[in-house]
Amino acid sequence: MTVQQEAGVGDEALEVWIDQDLCTGDGICAQYAPEVFELDIDGLAYVKGSGDELLQTPGATTPVPLTILRDVADSAKECPGDCIHVRRVSDSVEVYGPDAE
Repeated sequence: MTVQQEAGVGDEALEVWIDQDLCTGDGICAQYAPEVFELDIDGLAYVKGSGDELLQTPGATTPVPLTILRDVADSAKECPGDCIHVRRVSDSVEVYGPDAE
């Protein structure tokens, strides 16, 4: 079973965001998916935009490329702060993270 089938997302577009209030700064997310996550000088993780810029607005989201969905999902599962949220764009239902159904 693929990670898409596990979450019931098929080929649906997904987005990810980080709750910096819960971020512990471990950097596990950046190790799993450096294409999407990066630690800033404040020691917290942020998602990156299309030009690799850090999106520092609270609740900022970035698309999850299906090619690295497993890495992003593993980041959410392994995050000690439970601060990574992956949701479907179509209905905003969380598929990975602390609020996943």
